[in-house]
Amino acid sequence: MRVPRGWMGLRRAYLVWPILLLLLVGAALTALLPAAEDRAGDGVLGVLRRATSKREDSLSPGHRVDSTSEEGFTIIIQTYNRTDILLKLLNHYQAVPHLQQIIIVWNNVGEQTPQKLWSSLEPHPVPVVFKEQNTNRMRNRLQPFPEIGTDAVLMLDDDTLVSVPDISFAFSVWKQFPDQIVGFVPRKHVTAGGVYSYGSFELQDPQLGGGDRYSMVLIGAAFFHHRYLQLFQEQPPAVHVLVDETQNCDDIAMNFVVALYLGKQSRPSSSSKSNSNTGKPSGVFVKPVDIRNLEKDASSGYVGMWHRPEHLLQRSYCLNRLAQIYGTMPLCFSNLMVCQFGFPSYANHKSRS
Repeated sequence: MRVPRGWMGLRRAYLVWPILLLLLVGAALTALLPAAEDRAGDGVLGVLRRATSKREDSLSPGHRVDSTSEEGFTIIIQTYNRTDILLKLLNHYQAVPHLQQIIIVWNNVGEQTPQKLWSSLEPHPVPVVFKEQNTNRMRNRLQPFPEIGTDAVLMLDDDTLVSVPDISFAFSVWKQFPDQIVGFVPRKHVTAGGVYSYGSFELQDPQLGGGDRYSMVLIGAAFFHHRYLQLFQEQPPAVHVLVDETQNCDDIAMNFVVALYLGKQSRPSSSSKSNSNTGKPSGVFVKPVDIRNLEKDASSGYVGMWHRPEHLLQRSYCLNRLAQIYGTMPLCFSNLMVCQFGFPSYANHKSRS
């Protein structure tokens, strides 16, 4: 049976029109993308493009330039009473590209590390070093360990599992912002009557209705330059005492350290401390796709210190105490949020102030 020619032409039309429609939609979406060059030079993409060319200017005189230090990173995990979860994490992170080494800060004082068990199951693509500690202190993880051979350090809590794509993407972002903390957990400080309070970050600002802002990026899941570990050791003794007394706030203190360092870099000739909230933010927020808390999987039943009823009160206390110690509030607000899918954006895609 022969099909009439008219039917054949109609079938071809049904096939052609959807294709043309898809091409038109694609062209329209392409037109909406940002221009290849940022005219004003101050947009997010402009910042990302210029950061690499300016990177060498911000490096310290003793900065190492070998390919391993620039292209790879070191993971630091401090652990206490979570050996079963730790082994799971070690296995997971073996698959992360560009990872040169994992350093485990072993805070189980007097207990044997699982080094023998781990070594018995070799080979492993990424070496693991256990650093046994004499005291169980929160700030043990902020030591400039001699084993660190990379510029970038990825610090992770021992109950946090971050997906490999999230880590790889965040590392690529850190290479554009090597002087800042690049991580997945933003927080902010709130001021009322000259008193600071510790607050969470929401994509939607509950008061203004626009995008929320953050002033800290917590180091429990974040990249930062290894130089800040040594810089933390050089802080006033009162800072170390505060962290030891509360067994808390080392991440807040690190944001102060980074913010003060960045402030000095941008104002080398200024000795004034009246630079509150006018400098460079201490961190850059990368929105994670898959980050999990494994606390409930621990056979020891040990729960993190953030469960303590005084935890948030302590963190507000630390904000005020640190501002008192340094004589200033160096933390600056930002609403930059870098996402894997789409272009770098702002919280809630509304406010850019």
